[in-house]
Amino acid sequence: MKFLEVSDLKIGMRLARPIYSEKGVLLFERDSKLTKQAIDSARNFGLLGVYILEPAEPLPPISEEDLEFERFQIVSVFSIQAELEKVITTKKPGRMDAIVGTITKKYGHINGKVNFYQNLRSKDDYVCRHTLNTAILCALISHTMNVRPEEQGQAVLAALLHEIGKTQVSKEMLFGREDIEENRERLYQIQLQGLDIVEEAFPEGKTLKRICMPALRAQYDFSVYGKVDPDLKLSNVAKILLVANRYDELTAMDLQGKSESEVKAIWEFRDHPELYDEKVVEALLKSVNILIPGVSVELDNRDKALVLVENNADVLRPMLLSFKDNSILDLSLKRNKDIRIMDIMKTLDNRYVMDMETVKEEMRLAKLREQ
Repeated sequence: MKFLEVSDLKIGMRLARPIYSEKGVLLFERDSKLTKQAIDSARNFGLLGVYILEPAEPLPPISEEDLEFERFQIVSVFSIQAELEKVITTKKPGRMDAIVGTITKKYGHINGKVNFYQNLRSKDDYVCRHTLNTAILCALISHTMNVRPEEQGQAVLAALLHEIGKTQVSKEMLFGREDIEENRERLYQIQLQGLDIVEEAFPEGKTLKRICMPALRAQYDFSVYGKVDPDLKLSNVAKILLVANRYDELTAMDLQGKSESEVKAIWEFRDHPELYDEKVVEALLKSVNILIPGVSVELDNRDKALVLVENNADVLRPMLLSFKDNSILDLSLKRNKDIRIMDIMKTLDNRYVMDMETVKEEMRLAKLREQ
């Protein structure tokens, strides 16, 4: 499987991922061959490209939940874009409460973990897709933490609004010079100006601003200065927003189809407890699947291994099957305390989970070898 820009697509290539309309209607199935219409649709939707199967490559597995998550993202992103524009132009809340209600109803009452599925973003929808994913994560985390319903609603709404200022920024500024310190400062100030609009437009605007501003300030100070003002006070909702925002930033695919792994995101959270609240991070780990059976990982000694059994007590310490010698490696044991999972081995579209029947067979054979 490989990512190809729209300009490189050819008629007859097979789709690895479906293409939906802005209303969530399936236009082109996975494994279907590209037609001129499909290529034109990808171009018209502003997609930078699509994932294509190699000529002899079988179609990889994908669950109905993952497909539904992608469809929900597409429909919701267009709604969010429209509503944020109305907030900016009318200084009124519009239908944002309805969007909050939809997200909360769908993801704010789930007991257990979900597959938090990232996919490619375009320059046109990058900001809104980020705010949507952050809102979904806020709904999941706040439910796991058993916060009050009004605080959960505040977290989801704050996530949808915290980058409203960026929706008015040129693509050149957002994607052309993002690593330059002066540009980060300008974007930060634009985000703060966006919160002034939020304060004016929403009845609870002052509360939303008090949630978003410290979270943005903490992340900005950490990215620029490598530290956080110890006197900066964050509410519980702001702490949830901070973790959700950063997790999506780290694991989201960039405009070249690349992303950091979920493992690297968790290590950043754990390595910086002064910035990321430990209770919120643990709630995140209880809300999304990361190192589940079938995931292939890379260890700090450069060995590769397969997750056999998830460790619910510590997600980064599962039971593994070593690719080196087919031995079982239980990272929860004290004798293995110095071994660290550094990264997840994945393909371009984040699909890295093996067939579970294969995993079970490998586990059975490994146990037989140990006897």
